[in-house]
Amino acid sequence: MDQTTRNRLRNVVTQCRRLLEESIAQQLQGKYDIYATGKKDEVRAEKHVPLGHLSDEERQARQDILAHFDHIKALGYKPKETLEQLIREIAFTHLNRLCAYKMMEVRDVYVGGQKFREAASKGLKSQGFLFYLAENREEERRYNAGDQEGAYRHYLNWLGGTLSEEIGVLFSPTDPANRVYPPQRVLDDVLDLLNNEELKGIWSEDETIGWVYQYFTPKELRDQARKESQAPRNSYELAFRNQFFTPRYVVEFLTDNTLGRIWYEMRKGNTKLKDQCRYMVRRPSEVFLPEGSVVPGPSSLEAETDDQGQMANDELLKLPVYIPHRPKKDPREIRILDPACGSGHFLLYCFGLLLIIYEEAYDDPDLGSELQVDYATKDDFRRLLPGLILRHNLHGIDIDLRAVQIAGLALWLRCQRYWSEILGPSSLAKDKTQWTRDQGLRTIRKSNVVCAEPMPGEKELLDEFLKTLRDDHLEALIRQVMQVPEATRVRATKAMADSLSDLVRTVWEKMQLAGEAGSLLKIEEELQDAIRRGQEEWEERLPLFRYAEYRLGEEPKEQLLRFVPGEVGGEGATFWDKAESLVRQALDELVSFASAGGRFQRQLFAEDAKQGLGFVDVCRQRFHVVLMNPPFGESSKPARGLLEKQYPRTKNDLYAAFVEMGLRRLHPGGLLGAITSRTGFFLSSFQKWREEILLREAQPTVFADLGYGVLDTAMVETAAYCLVKSQGGR
Repeated sequence: MDQTTRNRLRNVVTQCRRLLEESIAQQLQGKYDIYATGKKDEVRAEKHVPLGHLSDEERQARQDILAHFDHIKALGYKPKETLEQLIREIAFTHLNRLCAYKMMEVRDVYVGGQKFREAASKGLKSQGFLFYLAENREEERRYNAGDQEGAYRHYLNWLGGTLSEEIGVLFSPTDPANRVYPPQRVLDDVLDLLNNEELKGIWSEDETIGWVYQYFTPKELRDQARKESQAPRNSYELAFRNQFFTPRYVVEFLTDNTLGRIWYEMRKGNTKLKDQCRYMVRRPSEVFLPEGSVVPGPSSLEAETDDQGQMANDELLKLPVYIPHRPKKDPREIRILDPACGSGHFLLYCFGLLLIIYEEAYDDPDLGSELQVDYATKDDFRRLLPGLILRHNLHGIDIDLRAVQIAGLALWLRCQRYWSEILGPSSLAKDKTQWTRDQGLRTIRKSNVVCAEPMPGEKELLDEFLKTLRDDHLEALIRQVMQVPEATRVRATKAMADSLSDLVRTVWEKMQLAGEAGSLLKIEEELQDAIRRGQEEWEERLPLFRYAEYRLGEEPKEQLLRFVPGEVGGEGATFWDKAESLVRQALDELVSFASAGGRFQRQLFAEDAKQGLGFVDVCRQRFHVVLMNPPFGESSKPARGLLEKQYPRTKNDLYAAFVEMGLRRLHPGGLLGAITSRTGFFLSSFQKWREEILLREAQPTVFADLGYGVLDTAMVETAAYCLVKSQGGR
């Protein structure tokens, strides 16, 4: 997308944001009596006020809106900030959804087995809306009676509900955007802007939704925040201060020399990626070493040198470059992480490379046999590739839920584009069974793009749940995780129940900084430390299990034990052997418990908890590739103490800490690619980062000094580089 087109899009997004935010604020005040009073940090948001002008449906909507208000406030925002955040989220979600519909309309997208119909390009005259009216008599009567606005709003809610099964968070039925709609005149104005002929060509481009995300936050808000505080005051400020689109050529350069390079080395150069990856650095004299070989010492090749003993460039290129053996991996095992994923540009490009990697693996004599057992024909295998890639390979984390919405949408649309390319319109002519099967494959129900959010602030629900971790519930949990034989009964003693409750509460409390520290939070280490402390405390004290074994014709023999008999460790599995799995299972059940109450507040709690669990799951893994355009500068004020403690060598700048964290999450021999400020390569304050991180725990492989003007409006000189983690790295 060229600069002229981006400027047009920026202007449109800015106008849409203003229209939507003003309208949402007016709706909240005029209809629902929720508004800032004008006094410092005072917001009128009373739960019980006379609202006789509202219908029953609108009264319920008001209660749901107040639940959202309290939910945001529980994260630590002041009342006025909470209201501003609520308005901004509602406006952004409406804009995102309308842009999503525009992007779906120009693609061969299927939802629920049906081709997506026009929803936004003609507003009330859109084909999808007219079909909806024809299929819903009550809505047709509403429309004909003059309530076109209500009918169109119900249509958008129905459409969002249909899409929520596949694109989760953006179309969540509990989103406040479902309760507060701008009036039709405002929607019409927004649609007129989005349907402008000058923007017609952008809706087919994958990167469009990322630019919408970046341009939604106005420049004046960034300028004001920086003027008022040098350091970000909270996670929201940290997010919008660092919303800078990563240019496509930088994405390609870093990905080609990490993911592309890994597959290139696994295949010893025999791959389409050597042509596909135009920025991959390769030398004509590369020598791929066999397994078990050691890289030879300095070459004995004689070459001419100048007066200073320096070798000429053409002579340097003749020297052999020895590539250590990199064993092949089933592509389902290759994991990629973007720890500050924004709108998902790295993940989108990785998706394209992975399509090639999977297809080559299927035909590879060393890898194909296992894949061919699982997928009998290559056609079936190709149809399933998007689901495999999203489930196994791509992982993303961001502190901004809006970014997670956008990244999830972008990946879903990329999957749809792939299916359209391999199935094509001709698939409609197939027999009905095959066509239905093809459409069923288009359903994507799992991705690993998560928001780093704290577990929800409503501690009362946590306390309520922990009271259930007793007796039968806890016995079932132990039986499931520790694989207790059917002929036995295991009950936890009070000591064990208390220990598990303490560990669950530890994760809960440590996660309170997830929204501020994001990927830098070492939640997996916090849990391991808590387990180790608990184990030391209980090692020589009370038994943790009451264990009974039942045998035919005999009375059950009951014992008090510190372990469940079995094969683990010879005598059996202790609680501490399985503590991490027990905590993870308990947190899963916490989400179910939170959802079961039926209250809207509980639904919000459950959705946040799911995001938190996804974040914990990603943090527990190790990766082969880490790619990022991390935030730079100071951390947010709430996270400062944590970073000083956990990243003492790199606490002076966020990007340095992100590089340290990224290397820690890599397998030995894994590759990291990053675009950051170039200051770390020469300022004395980054000496430890250079010496102890870049040159001791890793080794640079490629480096590009890019200078100014790369990250749109960011006034920072940048560098793009890749590092390989040393085999002895932590």
